[in-house]
Amino acid sequence: MSTQQSTTSRRTSTAARHPVLFVLGALGCFVALGWTYWAFVRTTTGQFADESAWAEAGIAAPDTQAPFLRFLDSLPLISVFIAAAVILFVTLGRRRWGAAGVALATIVGANLTTQLLKNLLFDRPDRGVPTLDFNSLPSGHTTLAASAAAAVFLVVSPRWRPLVAAAGGTYSVLAGAATFINLWHRPADVVAAYLVVGAWTLIGGFVIMRTGNHWNVWGGFGESWSASRVWLMLCWVPGLIGLALSSGLYLYVQAIGPAPVPGTAGTPLFFWSGLSLIVGVGFTLSATACWLFASQARLRGTELQD
Repeated sequence: MSTQQSTTSRRTSTAARHPVLFVLGALGCFVALGWTYWAFVRTTTGQFADESAWAEAGIAAPDTQAPFLRFLDSLPLISVFIAAAVILFVTLGRRRWGAAGVALATIVGANLTTQLLKNLLFDRPDRGVPTLDFNSLPSGHTTLAASAAAAVFLVVSPRWRPLVAAAGGTYSVLAGAATFINLWHRPADVVAAYLVVGAWTLIGGFVIMRTGNHWNVWGGFGESWSASRVWLMLCWVPGLIGLALSSGLYLYVQAIGPAPVPGTAGTPLFFWSGLSLIVGVGFTLSATACWLFASQARLRGTELQD
């Protein structure tokens, strides 16, 4: 075999063969996190929009707060149970000790980052908007739920990741929407939590794929029902629609002029914009992770030939 052929074979036989994609993705999440904080916390316009969405949530969806409250109360236990059960199964049944350790480190890293940002680094300045004077960005509940889903996504085999991305994205969006609708957090708090988890997922994912090169192998989309492209589409479609709808509603409100005081608008457009933003960012990040990890897993038949 020629040197060129051997090099090509090695490249195609390495999981996460393009590290720059993971690095740029993680950096992109952190940059987007910084922009979210600046736009919705440090500026008057952003503060007003975020606070208006929060104030309108109590008017737009009052009947949903009781069931969402029960969901929030049980969210920490549900998240920990799901992550622990899957990681334990993978560790004992598949002997993926390193992957389990990295997945747990991803959960810890994401949640510690959220607490450090929320309580030590970020503040909420007075911009003339009637609001609570303490910072709540990023959301701790959302970080816990999304990081638990991310841990499951990391440790499962590539052929299960499309299904887990769709299920985990749905779970994370429900958790984020619950904290918003139940008036625990503003939309930007939830979005920031998704971005924190997204960055840590890419960091942990690169390590897992490189240290677990032997099991990060699959036959591509369509290999099984869990690897169907349908799951990827179920993330992309609501994600992109949510982002478009959120942007459209926000621009429309700014064009017609928002109510002078948060929560006094006749139609709760900021609420629907904020909820759409949560759906859009949550599912778009899930779709992006699904696509990236799928493209960076090894395909069967590309093992080393020399």
